[in-house]
Amino acid sequence: MSELAQRMLAATSKPAREAALLVLEDGTAFRGIACGAPGEVFGEICFNTALEGYLEVVTDPSYAGQVVIMTYPQIGNYGVCFEDAQAAHPALRGLVVRDMCRTPSNWRSEVALCDYLEREGIVAIEGVDTRALVRHVRQRGAMRAAISTIDLGEESLCAKVRASEPIVGVNLASGVSCAEPYRFTAHDLPAGKAFALAPAEAARHRVIAYDCGVKRSILEGLARVGCEVTVVPWDTPAADVLAASPDGVFLSNGPGDPDAVVGTYEQVGKLLGKVPVFGICLGHQMICKAAGAQMEKLKFGHHGGNHPVANLLTGRVEITAQNHGFNLVFPSVGPLDPARSSGVRDHAGDLRFWVERGVAPVALNSRFGGVRLTHVNLNDGTAEGIAFTDIPAFSVQYHPEANPGPTDSHYLFKAFCRLMDGYDDYLDIDIAADRLEGWRF
Repeated sequence: MSELAQRMLAATSKPAREAALLVLEDGTAFRGIACGAPGEVFGEICFNTALEGYLEVVTDPSYAGQVVIMTYPQIGNYGVCFEDAQAAHPALRGLVVRDMCRTPSNWRSEVALCDYLEREGIVAIEGVDTRALVRHVRQRGAMRAAISTIDLGEESLCAKVRASEPIVGVNLASGVSCAEPYRFTAHDLPAGKAFALAPAEAARHRVIAYDCGVKRSILEGLARVGCEVTVVPWDTPAADVLAASPDGVFLSNGPGDPDAVVGTYEQVGKLLGKVPVFGICLGHQMICKAAGAQMEKLKFGHHGGNHPVANLLTGRVEITAQNHGFNLVFPSVGPLDPARSSGVRDHAGDLRFWVERGVAPVALNSRFGGVRLTHVNLNDGTAEGIAFTDIPAFSVQYHPEANPGPTDSHYLFKAFCRLMDGYDDYLDIDIAADRLEGWRF
């Protein structure tokens, strides 16, 4: 680059930066420019399809162990507001974007995203053709990857990627859970959101929440519907939880392979049937594992704020926020109960079979009785939610608290309160009306 070109570039909002290299496990490489901290990181690559909410993505503990591609082309344009962060510090390994905005414009912005990433030690790369990269991941599936500002040799960095640890079989939840219990109530809700959200309901339920990597906004969602929450570490013994006599137990979202989080699902198995239980994302998987069900690794996972999910109980479609790479194999829950599955005896491989028929089938679990399929992903026909018919417990694979994402599924927090109140029809909620409740218009 000529001296004149360097001077011209230095006078723009995009001054010259360090070179960076992204390499995938299969040898595919993308060169770009560093837009975060210098360094070299390894993780499983995935892509997020949300159009906004990049800070919530960056700070979501469920991304531990992963290198995240943002599919929306410009990231950072409205800066960083710390009230929107989902955890005190990011847990993801690295970030890949097409264009990083260094001059944000937003009245709530406190710092530019690139400066925040650098301060938090997150390695990031921009200038990548994210369209080509996402197509490649969709075709080839999730794989290990690296971002480096240190080693810019494609072959040498690829060799390091192939020698790096995969996330399968690794308990990532233990690394993002809290070390000690703590309380979260309506007094902990951010004051900066009061302009948009109505005051929380009066507290009337005591809930213990297992922290497998919980997002702050999920705790906010519980507090807003009247829950006083005590957050406990991921491996807290069930006996300690039951000794506290809570009204309900919540199982949080979290990262990685559910099969590796034995310390949680073994305790969940001791809680089911003794106290109302609600699980989200990894928490949903913990309930399924406690029931003896199998998990499968998805080809490239579900990550984003625009995934359509059919609610088999209401017939409505919810646009949902999702972040997971593993999923329930519904037939592994148990054989179908034909009497409660419209006479059908054999499981369908593609669960959109049930959407077309307007039926919420029930499987017979050897340990906990009936398990109803309540939600199905309309993109690929995978399971997105279950509800037990003989014990007070239900769970969903997606994130209902809308940070980031739509508000269609906020009703699930209210459903949990109704479950704790003893309603048999706790999920019978008009979701079209509920999604507008609690907002100031």
